[in-house]
Amino acid sequence: MKPTDDAFPPFDLARLLRTVFHPQPREKICVLIDLADPREVKDFRFLKNPALTIQRHAHDVFYLGLKNKVLAELQLKGGDLFAYQMTGGSNLDLPDEIYDVSGRKLSFAEDIYPNYNIILCISTWSATAPLTAFAKKHGFRGATLHGLNEIILKTGLSVDYNEVSKNAEKLRLGMTRADFVEIDFQVQGRKHTLKLALNGQEAQKSHGLCRGEKPDVANLPAGEIYYVPTSAEGEFPMRYEDGTIGLMKVTGGRIVNAMLLSGSKVKVLEHCEKLRRDPVTGELGELGFGTQGLPVSGRDIQDEKILGTLHLATGRSDHLGGHLTPDKFKESKNATHDDILFAPHKTPEIRISQVRMYRNGRMDVLIENYQPAAYMKSLLAA
Repeated sequence: MKPTDDAFPPFDLARLLRTVFHPQPREKICVLIDLADPREVKDFRFLKNPALTIQRHAHDVFYLGLKNKVLAELQLKGGDLFAYQMTGGSNLDLPDEIYDVSGRKLSFAEDIYPNYNIILCISTWSATAPLTAFAKKHGFRGATLHGLNEIILKTGLSVDYNEVSKNAEKLRLGMTRADFVEIDFQVQGRKHTLKLALNGQEAQKSHGLCRGEKPDVANLPAGEIYYVPTSAEGEFPMRYEDGTIGLMKVTGGRIVNAMLLSGSKVKVLEHCEKLRRDPVTGELGELGFGTQGLPVSGRDIQDEKILGTLHLATGRSDHLGGHLTPDKFKESKNATHDDILFAPHKTPEIRISQVRMYRNGRMDVLIENYQPAAYMKSLLAA
């Protein structure tokens, strides 16, 4: 049984920031949001739009929380709110233009990145990849919280990230240096298998801690083990946003073709045309496994962190240690990192019957039917 909202302590912004960042006195913090027209941040005009629920949470919970209490409690400076134009895609590069609440047009490169120690980005589209790149250049720490909603506030952001980190490390140690992983998918009564080569690489963890002087950007809610595949072969079913199911053909680490299984033929043909025009859009740049016991939030940023789920991702991978950077795409608008989440609530037509990890001549089952298998359970119990 998945935990419910009341199984978690009340959300506490000071506790979250203290745990994630260990901020030092007089460090400067700010909050970023994205808007279709970033000039609407002036005098908080965006708050008049009831559809902007993510940005409302950014204002009410984070901006006001900092200004009214947390800045003083943690001895921080700043607490400013800025808005930039929505990118329209996951992990696309950010524009340099940004606005403050007085309506002034500023520059990310000149006014934000060099002048803040901690940057919180609460947005519609994920900005983890571009912010990670600029953190390494300018030395700040940060967190991306795209898709923030009430359930995430009450659960995924209310956990103790010290415990999340400990559990993630237990799983990471038991899954690191794998040679390859095989995933069996069941759809429409047929089995399809995808083999992802990992070549003994160190497994990485998204664990929510972003402390010390090392520049880094946490993705919150956190809680996953991930790899950047070195290659992949086979096939897997994918559910498009409109419910269409396609079968992806993978060779050389990339989706090279898609075949309609159910739904819109046009949707699949459009995907095939995109793969033809810009082949790197089909590159599998991540294999991730959730590590937390969380309720479904309806947002992938939390739901991919649930133990028993897994996700693949196509496209940009430089923020994860991969080689695929925005300049390698033929069209800049395609330089996204797009997660493909497999979970009972998200992909009910698709069952993951088994996930197997091969390491040093040994095979261990990781997941069966969206449940952690005995091996993963033993790692967490250690």
